[in-house]
Amino acid sequence: MLAFLDTFGGSEMILILAVVLIFFGGEKMPGFARGLGKVIREFKKAANEVEREFKHIIDESERQAPPLTPIRPPARPPVPVIELSPSPPPAPLPPAPPPPTPLSPPGYRTGEPGDDHYV
Repeated sequence: MLAFLDTFGGSEMILILAVVLIFFGGEKMPGFARGLGKVIREFKKAANEVEREFKHIIDESERQAPPLTPIRPPARPPVPVIELSPSPPPAPLPPAPPPPTPLSPPGYRTGEPGDDHYV
């Protein structure tokens, strides 16, 4: 819960203490500081206790567990090598057909300027 206090620097803490001093006055500041000190001390004590318990559990499990032996994969039979004969080269492709000639819509003139025939 109070882990966010680690992110505060000196200037942030001074600002917070100034705001508390303004709101509550100088008489209650020592009580707040004592209470905050107790809370931080209890939090650190609980965190150390949990860490100590985890280390104890890990040490117990390491003592009780048998040593690990490496597992070897089963031997595989050799893979047969298959030699392939070279394939003949592919046959050449036939030439592409010429593109279709575009058709003009009916009623439009074709040819040179001055011609009088229609499509």
